[in-house]
Amino acid sequence: MVTAARFSLVAARLLPHFSLLALATLFVTAGVFHFLRPGPFVRIVPPGLPAPEALVYLSGAAEIGLGLLLLPRRTRRLAAWGLVALLVAVFPANVYMARLPGGGIGAPQWLLWARLPLQGLLILWAWQYTRRPAPAATAGSALD
Repeated sequence: MVTAARFSLVAARLLPHFSLLALATLFVTAGVFHFLRPGPFVRIVPPGLPAPEALVYLSGAAEIGLGLLLLPRRTRRLAAWGLVALLVAVFPANVYMARLPGGGIGAPQWLLWARLPLQGLLILWAWQYTRRPAPAATAGSALD
């Protein structure tokens, strides 16, 4: 029989792993979409920046690479700092998107503005892996 205390202990041990995997998956998936459907990303590159399509592919590659580099413990801190920097760097594109009618993708304007604070939450989520040791992985885990 599983007691509430035992469940809490197991959950406390697994939650950091799920959080790390979720963050890595989020960035790898977003990065892949930069290559599969670059159009919406190209449309939100602020005017004045050179080679919007190249910037989209570069940011997509960075998302994929940094998302994958979050998984091994030895590269986690550097990858997390990279994600923080990337999120700060692309924030102007998100503001530009919020200012476009429908965000260039036909989304409701309120949603485009409401998602801007989510960038801050993503920065905090990535930042947590820059400042403390990552959760201890079990022997043979992909997170070692």
